[in-house]
Amino acid sequence: MQVLVRDNDVEKALRILKRKMQREGVFREMKRRRSYEKPSERKTREKSDAIRRQRKVARKQAIREGLLPAPVKKVPAARPGALPSTTSTRTDRERPQDQLNATPPRS
Repeated sequence: MQVLVRDNDVEKALRILKRKMQREGVFREMKRRRSYEKPSERKTREKSDAIRRQRKVARKQAIREGLLPAPVKKVPAARPGALPSTTSTRTDRERPQDQLNATPPRS
């Protein structure tokens, strides 16, 4: 695995490396190898992993075929004090007049 460090930004390169390692399953493998795993435990784990993968594939296939509804994407909630979104579909004409003329309270 290789990560390029650009403009001496080591923190960003480290974040990218961790993300790549997470995707490859390196952390999961390290955790699993910390202690001995009995062959019977290994078989049950591998079998449950295979079942989980098959269920995931079947669920995605059912969603593609329209048999299951697609999961609802979470929209991040607006933080208090955050600036309003610029991607809003509403215009000033659609907003109530009291919101247009309201001035924020002074602190």
